[in-house]
Amino acid sequence: MGTNCGSSAQTVCIEERQGSIVTKGKSKSHVSCGNDSLAGSVSQRACVYCGARVVLNPVTDAVHLVHGPIGCATFTWDIRGSLSSGSEMYRNSFSTDLRERDVIFGGEKKLAECIDEIVSKYRPPAIFVYSTCVVGVIGDDIIAVCKEASRVYGIDVIPVESTGFVSGNKIVGYRAAAEALLRLIRPKEGTKIKKNNTVNFLGEYNLGGEKWIVERYLREIGIEINVAFTGDSSVEALKKAPEARLNLVQCTGSMHWLASQMEKEFGIPCLDVNFFGSENIATSLRSIARFYGDDQVSKRAEELIERETSMLRPQLERYRDKLRGKRAAIYVGGAFKAMAIVRQLNELGVEVVVVGTQTGRSEEYQTLSGMLEDGTVIIDDANPAELERFLLEKKIDVMAGGVKERTLAYKLGIGFIDHNHDRKDALAGYEGALRFAREVYISACSPVWKHLRQVLPERERQ
Repeated sequence: MGTNCGSSAQTVCIEERQGSIVTKGKSKSHVSCGNDSLAGSVSQRACVYCGARVVLNPVTDAVHLVHGPIGCATFTWDIRGSLSSGSEMYRNSFSTDLRERDVIFGGEKKLAECIDEIVSKYRPPAIFVYSTCVVGVIGDDIIAVCKEASRVYGIDVIPVESTGFVSGNKIVGYRAAAEALLRLIRPKEGTKIKKNNTVNFLGEYNLGGEKWIVERYLREIGIEINVAFTGDSSVEALKKAPEARLNLVQCTGSMHWLASQMEKEFGIPCLDVNFFGSENIATSLRSIARFYGDDQVSKRAEELIERETSMLRPQLERYRDKLRGKRAAIYVGGAFKAMAIVRQLNELGVEVVVVGTQTGRSEEYQTLSGMLEDGTVIIDDANPAELERFLLEKKIDVMAGGVKERTLAYKLGIGFIDHNHDRKDALAGYEGALRFAREVYISACSPVWKHLRQVLPERERQ
């Protein structure tokens, strides 16, 4: 990879950001990543608290109590497109609604009263208590309040230490959520763990029912999911996580640390998997079958792959003919997701010329670079000005990203594919791959773009 804040980026980058943008093929330097966002850069990342909330929120029967001003809870209410097969408690939003008086005199009493009220009205099996920036400033001891509530009520009341100014990096929020989950699933001292032959599915949030699609595939080849972290999960199911034989990790950014801790504490190895796009699905199913070392599992996996790809291939070819030569940009949360989208777009004949992530790691950027052509811009922790510059400079036809990138793309007259955590349509599995292809086609080839880009005569512009 090569430094390329060369001509164009130097004019758009804040000087300290130049190491975070490279163009493949220009030199041998690496993209700088994993750093706190630069003050004044207007990062596309979410805050630490939001990082924790997106990981924990799909725990369906838990109460998610935000200890902070009402805005922190409001702007993360129902933050995921996660579906539930049981409880809908997670779709509510609870807040201590801290006011000026609480900032001056402290909010611990108010927090304890909120927990009392929640237990009285809802009887949840667990309460996650999120700390926000204000709580960090005034110094409320949420750990002590949660510990006392757990003792009084005999349920898990777990502090999530996600005070925002701890770091300008969303990954710190992922870590806070992972520590909370580890606290929830860790058996009591002296408890003997009964191992079984199932898998845990980490970093799967059941957006639009995606966990259920993968569950169907795995069941067909003879593997059962023990519990997903955290899509369509319950407190009771999560507590059985230590019993599984293998951890599958899909969202590496949010779950690699937890997977490594589960390997240390419970002896559960892990595999990185990805069920977005036919190539990724086939690779993942074969990896899982290879881990189990069972000929029947391998045979059923190959039969599933052959059946599904033979149905999908001709439909993708139809879109490939229409999309050939289109240029794409990707800006998503994690690098593993970015890699999956690169493979899917390549399958469709779309050239990826800009790729960025919020939380990619150095080794992931190296792998990503190996999948891209020379001249592709790779960017870590981008801001809107940087994205705008490269979307225009690279003449992008369609962008895959999240909610914050959607408005930017539309304002620039560029097609957009929603790959955000609040989407309601499943993009995983073979059916998801077909839906993704259709969305790329509809957005990139919409006739509306040529009208938006049309230069009007002078008299019509007045």
